[in-house]
Amino acid sequence: MEKTSLIGHPYGLHRVCEPIGVLPQPAWKLDATPVIYANELLINVERLNIDSASFAQLKEEAKGNEEKIKQKILSIVRERGKMHNPVTGSGGMLIGRVEQIGSHFPHTNLQAGSRIATLVSLTLTPLRLEEIQHVDLKTGQLKVSGKAILFASGPYAVLPEDLPETVALAALDVCGAPAQTSRLVQPDHVVVVLGAGGKSGLLSLYHAWKKAGKDGRVIALEANEDACQEIHQLQMAHEIICVDATNPVAVLEAVTKVTDGKLADLTINCVNVPNTELSSILITREGGLVYFFSMAVRFTAAALGAEGVGKDVQMLIGNGYAKGHAELTIQTLRESKPLRELFVARYASH
Repeated sequence: MEKTSLIGHPYGLHRVCEPIGVLPQPAWKLDATPVIYANELLINVERLNIDSASFAQLKEEAKGNEEKIKQKILSIVRERGKMHNPVTGSGGMLIGRVEQIGSHFPHTNLQAGSRIATLVSLTLTPLRLEEIQHVDLKTGQLKVSGKAILFASGPYAVLPEDLPETVALAALDVCGAPAQTSRLVQPDHVVVVLGAGGKSGLLSLYHAWKKAGKDGRVIALEANEDACQEIHQLQMAHEIICVDATNPVAVLEAVTKVTDGKLADLTINCVNVPNTELSSILITREGGLVYFFSMAVRFTAAALGAEGVGKDVQMLIGNGYAKGHAELTIQTLRESKPLRELFVARYASH
């Protein structure tokens, strides 16, 4: 159903319940009534991908109990009209089928029934869940039924036909990371990727390897030993170091050793747990750049941490959006057969 005579604000201000006057993302509560304004899109939601930091927190709180995770997520969505974890402040993304296209919704390639992934955070997406059928404790993906609203300003991607939907969802959830990495890496850079074994880490590692070239150097840091083995098999890093990114002393010692004290020109943080800011800062050379893609990063810890150790580095907050980021990410999995096979092994429904 469409409120045909009403055009909503392109950024969704008309859906904010409280506090009035803020944008949907920082708002506490949204109106998720599944009756669209003329410039909105109504989606039948089939699957949610809870972002890595949020799912790690939810899983820890529930002690790995699937039913408790379900109830917590349903409770958050009922209370807030969106999936916005109040502890981590993060959300995720969704896939579903287009149910209705508002007469003023900007699009060129959609029709009712099109299967799409929204490329905006669940923290600003009006969402009403009817049921959570299954929680994948390994991937953070949920099989659900419900309705969601996409605003006129919200990017989306039509799901590719040559990838399993769960694989596409996993990759598109972090598609800002490889796009930004591709922009930042220069041909002779020493690049360190923290959390290199996760979704965003692997995709970033691929583009760091591709852009750094024969004169560059790519170093992968990962705490999980199995993930370190997987990175080794991908052959996308000159050095692979199994180390806990929350231990800044161990991280600094390891990177200092493999770089002969030169440290990183560019450090990319993709870790899904808190307290990795100082590790990222310490391993970056004076005048270098730290790119914080992780949702677990805190601004105050990064800013005060750099000041506290007297480190003159640039720090860039990861933007989940970049022009062409979805296409680049899907193309990455098409280009790299080993990376695609790893994503399929991890994230395809079995």
